[in-house]
Amino acid sequence: MALGFLVTLELVARRLGLPGPMTTQAREVIFPPKSGGLLYASMALMMVVLTWRQRLIAVGAAIGVDLAFLSVRWVFGIEVTEGHPFGNGALWVILGCAVVAVTRRTGPERLLLLKGVALALLLMAGRKTGDTWLLITSETRPLVLDQYVATADHALGNPSWLVGRVVTASGPVGFNFLDFVYGQLAVAAVVAALYQLRNVAVERRFPRHHLVRTFLVIGLVGPAFYMIYPVVGPIFAYGTGAEHWAGVSLWAPDMPPSEPWAVADLWPRTPPPLQTPVHMSFDEITPRNCMPSLHTAWATAIFLHSRKGPRLLRYAGTFWLVATLCATLGFGYHYGADLIAGVVFTLTIEAALRSFDHGWDRSGLRLAAYGAAVFTALLVSYRYLPSEMAAYPWVFGPLLLLAMGSVVYGYVRTTARWEPKAVPAPEPEPRPELAV
Repeated sequence: MALGFLVTLELVARRLGLPGPMTTQAREVIFPPKSGGLLYASMALMMVVLTWRQRLIAVGAAIGVDLAFLSVRWVFGIEVTEGHPFGNGALWVILGCAVVAVTRRTGPERLLLLKGVALALLLMAGRKTGDTWLLITSETRPLVLDQYVATADHALGNPSWLVGRVVTASGPVGFNFLDFVYGQLAVAAVVAALYQLRNVAVERRFPRHHLVRTFLVIGLVGPAFYMIYPVVGPIFAYGTGAEHWAGVSLWAPDMPPSEPWAVADLWPRTPPPLQTPVHMSFDEITPRNCMPSLHTAWATAIFLHSRKGPRLLRYAGTFWLVATLCATLGFGYHYGADLIAGVVFTLTIEAALRSFDHGWDRSGLRLAAYGAAVFTALLVSYRYLPSEMAAYPWVFGPLLLLAMGSVVYGYVRTTARWEPKAVPAPEPEPRPELAV
């Protein structure tokens, strides 16, 4: 199914004149990768199936290949203008392990090693698939619904404008700190997943449920809603786009100006005026990747899966969630309504996956159906009731938070039933003869 999806997306992208996910991934065998950190994180996931000796060999081989690539580029004067100068070695090691699994392993050992390789390749493919989806949304959805979401966001007090002013006031230090956290979300997920998968090499099997599954399903299903509900975000629809942060960012992306397409230059100083929302046209470059906020969804998944870890991991999961929420709002990439939809979206997917692991548990299925209904109701209300939501913020604001809170409560209550109950140690029976 995954291969069929990738092939289909590749064909659609080629038809639109865009590079597909399989093409971009294959290029990174030789050319500088877009994210060397992601490739090494993917290799780390694969290494959960290896012994410590094999892990040391894999890391050494990856670093050796990267040094060889750096030497060749230096000799021939090849400058890396896009992407990272490292990461090819990690991809070579992953592909090498796949060859070893097919040619040198048999039975359960082959299957386990191939599962590790597949885990790494799926994480990389998920990133490439997301990038391709974003290009497709910008090419095929000329009209966006930002005015509807911005109007509905009045019910929440326009949080993007509020947090945007705070981040702007924090200057380069605050922005670049949040930007680093925001950009390394996949690496944070790998750290949490490595803890969950730490015993795979010893037990020779994967746990029934872990973070990577949720991460991949979110990345697979989420972009479909970008096509249904295209939104570019407040910094683009009501601001100057990426140019707003160019003066303080250490890693500012090279994007063409989008200000001519904006309603007005309002973000983050002045909240958008209340008016009847309409569809608005936008450029064919800016991704329509706001509804729901998948960064919020992924950060929520990390938070959920870090709850059973040690104290440091729990603190890290909480920090990453809070920092990601601040970044998504403060950078102007999302409206508050996007974040609420993202939380409900994640809890629904997590409930469905865990229900499947428990033999299609009825309570879990009811929760998944309820979460899907709430998610649908949110999207419908943003589209067809934004003016009413803005006119009565003290009614609809609490209702939105209550709807999200009801899904959170249902998830906590349902998953608590699945936790193993601690069995008290049996008390020894009294023996009168010993007393005598």
